Amino acid sequence: QVQLVELGGGSVQAGGSLRLSCVTSPYISKRYCLAWWRERPPKERAVVAYVPSVGEDREWVEDSVRGRFAITLDKSKSTIYLQMNNLKPEDTGMYYCAADFDTAVCGRRAREYVLWGQGTQVAVSS
Repeated sequence: QVQLVELGGGSVQAGGSLRLSCVTSPYISKRYCLAWWRERPPKERAVVAYVPSVGEDREWVEDSVRGRFAITLDKSKSTIYLQMNNLKPEDTGMYYCAADFDTAVCGRRAREYVLWGQGTQVAVSS
């Protein structure tokens, strides 16, 4: 059974950095999208960044984190990373890894992703 396992959450002070990892099974489709989402109550879960495994579509990060967050895919390890720098208190939330398979086009709607991790908490203090 394919699973997503997130690692790397924690507590940091504003301005600090964290790197989240999401490991999936190597035995998945050659075409897939992996994405990071975050949930900051009372707001709904929202996509932060995504990366496709193949195709011309490139990695994407949401405007509010562009320049601070970066998503990378290590195909050899079936792992994506979210490097988060210059963290702000408003980045606090639960971060989820999500996957969509058999596609080279990554979406920005939660219903497009068929597999979700359990989430990892990020807390940024001022």
